[in-house]
Amino acid sequence: MDEFAEKLIHGRVHVSPKRLGNPGPDELQKKQILLAANAAPDHGRMMPWRFIEIQQTSRDALGEVFHQALLDRDQNATPIQLQDAREKASRGPLLLLAIANYADDAIEISKAEKLVSLGCAIQNILLSAYALGFGSGLSSGKALQSIRLRSLFNLADDEEPICFITIGTVTKNKPGRIRPTLSAFHSIF
Repeated sequence: MDEFAEKLIHGRVHVSPKRLGNPGPDELQKKQILLAANAAPDHGRMMPWRFIEIQQTSRDALGEVFHQALLDRDQNATPIQLQDAREKASRGPLLLLAIANYADDAIEISKAEKLVSLGCAIQNILLSAYALGFGSGLSSGKALQSIRLRSLFNLADDEEPICFITIGTVTKNKPGRIRPTLSAFHSIF
């Protein structure tokens, strides 16, 4: 394997959105990062995914959805938990929502295959961000299943919000994850 590819694939690690700050990608870098999604496998050329960028001016609205979604799930949430839920929307300079589109066009492509395509698009985004010197992390949570979040982003019935992608400059390092050995995930039939 090419040395650059090896370093890129094995060097990228998850960075918590709490540890990602400014500067984030500039407009040209952001375009480069997002266009990397186009290289994902896409059987039937359906593009069964899309990404929504949450700009700084929209972070308060997202924070309110996180706050209300927590209250919907837990009426006994503490003020600190509610504040933390709201603050999650403010983390990182570039925040994207990854959405799977399960619409069944003329070609029969399984839901699983569409989700794999989105996963590949996400990985391409993460690797591109890392190649440009940025850290990145994925985050999810129960708020993704909230009707409030679906409404905020005007999602269609056949769309599913999968995760948030946060990209920025690493402000605090944490030891990287220990990668499993090959025998932990590979067998021969």
